[in-house]
Amino acid sequence: MGGFLIFTIALVAFAFFMLAAGVKIVKQSETMVVERLGKYHKTLSSGINIIIPIFDKPRQIAWRYTQQTVTGDIVSVFKMRDRIDMRENVYDFPKQNVITRDNVVTEINALIYFQIVDPLKSLYEIGNLPNAIEKLTQTTLRNVIGELDLDQSLTSRDTINTKLRIILDEATNKWGVKVNRVELQDINPPKDIRDAMEKQMRAERDKRATILEAEGDKQSRILDAEGVRESQIQRAEGQKEAEILKAEGEAQARIRVAQAEAEAIELVAQAVNKSTKSDPVQYLIAQQYLETLKTMTEGDKSKTVFLPYEASGVLSSLGGIKELLKQ
Repeated sequence: MGGFLIFTIALVAFAFFMLAAGVKIVKQSETMVVERLGKYHKTLSSGINIIIPIFDKPRQIAWRYTQQTVTGDIVSVFKMRDRIDMRENVYDFPKQNVITRDNVVTEINALIYFQIVDPLKSLYEIGNLPNAIEKLTQTTLRNVIGELDLDQSLTSRDTINTKLRIILDEATNKWGVKVNRVELQDINPPKDIRDAMEKQMRAERDKRATILEAEGDKQSRILDAEGVRESQIQRAEGQKEAEILKAEGEAQARIRVAQAEAEAIELVAQAVNKSTKSDPVQYLIAQQYLETLKTMTEGDKSKTVFLPYEASGVLSSLGGIKELLKQ
């Protein structure tokens, strides 16, 4: 009786163990490849899956992890796991020395973003997928940088990234891997090259600063000259307008004076003609003679004025003045 109880308990425990071992829970974005008696059987999807223990066994894949040592260094560690991550993964490879086309040893490290799209190929077409991706990336990086000069390597990162992605994606396609992106992190030339580059950059900055200062001084002088020219033009325009207005004013004044003299002459002519019936022109000429004589005899010293004989005829016309004054 006791032996039967022990057998029953052992049988129940074995059944429970087999049931627990036969249930596989696969997380979302993961998958699992199952082999039966050493041969591929099926690929488990996310969720609850049932396998036959002992006969069915998950095929493990090598996976790359990074961890920090006590000295602060980052090292890569490879571990085996039975679940395959179908998400995009990123590998940060350690720095490596690469020789450019102009024989400059440069330290470069890169990031690669990839995704497993075919779990079967990633297991059966390559032994250690992460290590193979790392070595292939390092080799391809040396080849691509070796075709470029140092200056091109420093200024053509996008071109290098694109070229690396195309080459790596084509090479890893047979492994069931899709390379989405490659990024160069650091490109560090030797210290003497960096010092020379820094001096060159400083010289270029000083040169640009000198050019900008000269351009600014040139523009300032141009603006000053333009301001002086505009001021002179405006001053000349103002003087021109003033001269025109002055000339127009003098012309208007002369016209008005002439009009007034014409009206006065007209009135005098009418009065002379009405009173003496003589020529008014002779009267006006005589009047001008008298005004001239008055000007000539002004002053303290006595003056003797000689008149031409013809003036007596003109002055005789002044007899009409008396008649005019009587009226």
